[in-house]
Amino acid sequence: MVGHPLLRPRILYPNPSLEVCEDDCACPAYPVARLTESFSEAAVWQASSSLRRAALPDLHTLVFNPSGPQSVAILNSPAHEVLAGFRTPLRLTQATQILPKLPPQTVLSTARELALIGLLVPVENLQSTIPDQKSATLTSWLHLTDRCNLRCDYCYLPHVREDMSLETGMAAIDATFRSAVADNFKQVKLKYAGGEPLLRFPLVAELHQYAQSLAEKYSLSLDGVVLSNGTLLTESLISTLQSLGLRLMISLDGLGELHDRHRRYASGRGSSADVVESIELALAHGLMPNISITISPRTVDGLPEVIAWVLERDLPFSLNFYRENELSASHTDMRLDEGGIISGMLAAYKVIEANLPRHSLLPSLIDRANLAAPHSRTCGVGENYLVFDSRGGVSKCQMRMAEAVADVSTPDPLSVVRADRSGVQNVSVEEKEGCRDCQWRYWCAGGCPLETYRVTGRYDVKSLHCNIYQSLFPEVLRLEGLRLLKYQDDPQVVQKLVL
Repeated sequence: MVGHPLLRPRILYPNPSLEVCEDDCACPAYPVARLTESFSEAAVWQASSSLRRAALPDLHTLVFNPSGPQSVAILNSPAHEVLAGFRTPLRLTQATQILPKLPPQTVLSTARELALIGLLVPVENLQSTIPDQKSATLTSWLHLTDRCNLRCDYCYLPHVREDMSLETGMAAIDATFRSAVADNFKQVKLKYAGGEPLLRFPLVAELHQYAQSLAEKYSLSLDGVVLSNGTLLTESLISTLQSLGLRLMISLDGLGELHDRHRRYASGRGSSADVVESIELALAHGLMPNISITISPRTVDGLPEVIAWVLERDLPFSLNFYRENELSASHTDMRLDEGGIISGMLAAYKVIEANLPRHSLLPSLIDRANLAAPHSRTCGVGENYLVFDSRGGVSKCQMRMAEAVADVSTPDPLSVVRADRSGVQNVSVEEKEGCRDCQWRYWCAGGCPLETYRVTGRYDVKSLHCNIYQSLFPEVLRLEGLRLLKYQDDPQVVQKLVL
């Protein structure tokens, strides 16, 4: 195969438009970006020192770049040979020496593409570091109500009867757009949450219509998602969600009794049958919900089954680990066991391998680790995220709504959130002990800072789930590589370059 004259170099990587990340937290919103073409071909280039490789079927190689603009790429043999030729420093024009049996322009084009996606870097930039990214999206969590018809064992809310008024909701959206304009964001994303937000659905609809008017006024794009337990959905609600362009996230932690181990009604009755019925109802009316699956030792054995159910319906999903909080601490049987979680996740991954979906797996397969693009902070807390409680207070994280640092009248609440040093600190992974030299650091970014602080009393140390993450990352990469090969001829799924 080496230097085969009839085989042209080929590079595959995910189409960013199909990457899905939605859960009940503050996902990072860093887009997958290609390098600009303003680099100098006269520079001396070399394969990035941080690349990780894995063999795939049919002589393909997966290349993982933890610090580049394109985290995962699949190279066929000629493309990988060009990359391997830069194990020593070369100018791009010297790439023609690597595969002499191929046309010089083909080899040069391959080298240029490898440089554009960050697999080749100038020799002065060999170290795997990334600058702090500025997200184009400002996300706001609107806590519409503390009320809920369920009593989930891992919930962090007391479920008192407290609702957000229309006036407070509109003021929160006003404040969000003030910060978005002041800080030059391109998009506003609103998460309508609770409690159970469908208990306040007329308010959701009215607030989102108001947000649409502001988005048009300020020439910003708008995204909105309702975070629901999935028990109150109706045809009428689905129709309104669709007319407003709102997305829907539903929590489903297992099938049948497994889901009910986490999520029951206040009466004690399980909610699984109603949740499944709502998901099927949404699909029947053309609304595809995003499924959030929370994993604990209670439910991990059923993870393969629920994953198979979700994949059968081609539903986007995210896998999230249970996070202990003050109200759930008494449930000691829910504390994560490393060995059990790893074996359960690997069993679920086998199901995924047999039913690879069209959408990218990178943002959703390991808890808070969004693998779609390198990022130095786990989430948007303290950077591009606002949480509005039902009274109009502004906090940094929805799990710390009692720690308000501003309110809806603050001219630019995001500036106050960013400046605050008293509450949760979402520090860069470069500042975290145990993370600075880890090859995976720009994927997990050190894990949830709030959870780490709960256990260690520090924000500047690695996640307590570090061993789980590192055990699973290679398998996630392999799954994504297999997915790209499966859908390599579908341009909506895979970007393919034949050079």
